[in-house]
Amino acid sequence: MSWEWSVLYFFQKLHSPCLDLLMTGITHLASKGAFWICLGFIFLYFKKTRTLGMTMLLSMLFSFLIGNLFLKNMVQRPRPYWLDPSISILVPHLQDFSFPSGHTMVSFSGALSIFHYKKSWGIWALILASLIALSRIYHFVHFPTDVLGGILVSCISVVLATKLIHSFQKKGF
Repeated sequence: MSWEWSVLYFFQKLHSPCLDLLMTGITHLASKGAFWICLGFIFLYFKKTRTLGMTMLLSMLFSFLIGNLFLKNMVQRPRPYWLDPSISILVPHLQDFSFPSGHTMVSFSGALSIFHYKKSWGIWALILASLIALSRIYHFVHFPTDVLGGILVSCISVVLATKLIHSFQKKGF
């Protein structure tokens, strides 16, 4: 058995009604990117945080394009619960592939963007993004490397978004 399966089965041993409720709530914060997208638009609204909001939204768009549209379809990795249907999952069944984790990408794109501009807020955002990423393993819907891949795609997306926005700002846009 690979280390990834060992990690997944370890988390299955941690399940309890209270932790199930908590982790399900945490994972739903990133469903369809709603929390992070709304936060990006809130930052966009205020002049002081407008660049942060633009970076968040652009990096989430890049993560979606790179991760969800390109990598998921290129790699086509099955989800853990597809391979071991004996584990019942607590979240809706998903039809798309496992690598990279979309919840992780949107969460880390948002959190890393916040951290880039406002470290004190970014620490809290990174803690939340980490909990969301961990919840995907807890729920048996992603392998640990799906989550790591999502973090990597997010890092690349935030760097690209930051460079693009700063280049536009230098040109006076």
